[in-house]
Amino acid sequence: MNEHKRLTILCGHYGSGKTNVAVNLAYALKKQHERVTIADLDIVNPYFRTKDSSDDFAARGIGLICSEYANSNVDIPALPPEMYAITDDKELTVVLDIGGDDRGALALGRLAPQIKAENNYSMLMVINRYRPLTPDAPATLEVMREIETACGIPFTGLINNSNLGVETTAQDVLASLDYAREVAELTGLPLVLTTAKSELCSELEGKVPQLFPLELQAKIGFSC
Repeated sequence: MNEHKRLTILCGHYGSGKTNVAVNLAYALKKQHERVTIADLDIVNPYFRTKDSSDDFAARGIGLICSEYANSNVDIPALPPEMYAITDDKELTVVLDIGGDDRGALALGRLAPQIKAENNYSMLMVINRYRPLTPDAPATLEVMREIETACGIPFTGLINNSNLGVETTAQDVLASLDYAREVAELTGLPLVLTTAKSELCSELEGKVPQLFPLELQAKIGFSC
């Protein structure tokens, strides 16, 4: 991303792959900033959490903030005290992983007033045309509007993370570009990144603008 904000907020429908993107963005930001933390507000995904990469984060010097109600059925979890460092510590660079669709976005709403007041954030929708509920631009737009309503923060950009898990080919990524451009046109938002497994990037170099290679997390493969 050409213009980095202190807070990078990632939202997306369940299975869009936002957690994997969040982890990789934190890795990239750590190369530029001394104090980087990933904050996991995803209360929807029961299979993988950023906490599963906690040892790797520690080795790289990346902090981790998790809700104590992760993986519970609590719709609006009580935030632990350290969660407020997201808005209070202005020297901290934070990647926020927000839960799938509008239900998960409710947790972000607790911090929305402070985030908007500081106005130093990117709110990015992670889109994936290969997921059942976001197969086209109109369906994706509907999910986006639900998330914005739930959390009270407007999106500022898009990340195209269209993939078919570990079976994704370079052609699958290329075939998603028209979809991503249509979502961008409908929303008026910039497409800031298109992701791909790192081993595919040599095939995609020069064909995909703003290509961002992903290091796949062991427990989640690609999509989750």
